Amino acid sequence: MKKFLLPVLIIFLLNLTACNTKSQNSNLLLVSTTSTQDSGLLDALLPAFEKEAGYSVQLVAVGSGQALKLGEEGNADVILLHSPTAEKDFMDKGFGMDRRLVMHNDFVIVGPDSDPASLRTQLTAVDSFKVIFSSASTFISRGDQSGTHAKELALWKSAGLDPANQSWHLETGQGQGATLNIASEKQGYALTDRATFLAYQANLDLVILFENDAVLLNVYHVITVNPEKWPHVNIEGAKAFADFITSQAGQDIIREFGVKEYGEPLFFPDADKTDADLGLQ
Repeated sequence: MKKFLLPVLIIFLLNLTACNTKSQNSNLLLVSTTSTQDSGLLDALLPAFEKEAGYSVQLVAVGSGQALKLGEEGNADVILLHSPTAEKDFMDKGFGMDRRLVMHNDFVIVGPDSDPASLRTQLTAVDSFKVIFSSASTFISRGDQSGTHAKELALWKSAGLDPANQSWHLETGQGQGATLNIASEKQGYALTDRATFLAYQANLDLVILFENDAVLLNVYHVITVNPEKWPHVNIEGAKAFADFITSQAGQDIIREFGVKEYGEPLFFPDADKTDADLGLQ
């Protein structure tokens, strides 16, 4: 498995597209979020899929916004991400062929144990964002149009606040793991998916300061890119991956991932549920 950085991605995609055919293609291009990569989940899922289905997966880990953009450009076969509103728009525009519910976890707000904004006393995530703003406490944002960034923007909007031009609000433009490292170095607050935080926690000087608000639900779907838009898409491989990750075998891997290392699962399998079951519109 390989994680490609964007400067190298264009060359790789051109080479991959040139050798792809519908009739003979054992290479599968998966574009996924940095949270599934940084948490280690894909290190557990992809070898099992490759062994069962016979595909060689090339992984590009980016934010959800960039993942969808790659899909819109035909530079992905299948996408695994967590940005439901943007996903629906992607499907409505005909870029996706099939979208399936895979799993969920949740977002948490982390920060220094000293907790200068007193997040531990807040009742809601929106209240937490309000006191971060009013106290001008350092906040580290991904700022990358990822699913996490989309959730952060939604929380600021619900709070009726815009931190964009505030000196204490810093954007990294990087993935979740890198953003957590920066938050730790600067002793700032950050919004993160729980899985990535737990995977990185041992090397961070941060703690969870707010959690367990229904608005912090973090839901993942798998989308196969529409071959009617991009004929070179390996739709057979994309379907095989979507089938596997929503199968009993794939869901069992998701259910068990993290329990041994962290004492709790990092994701919860949802292939037997609907969006409505999880409270999504």
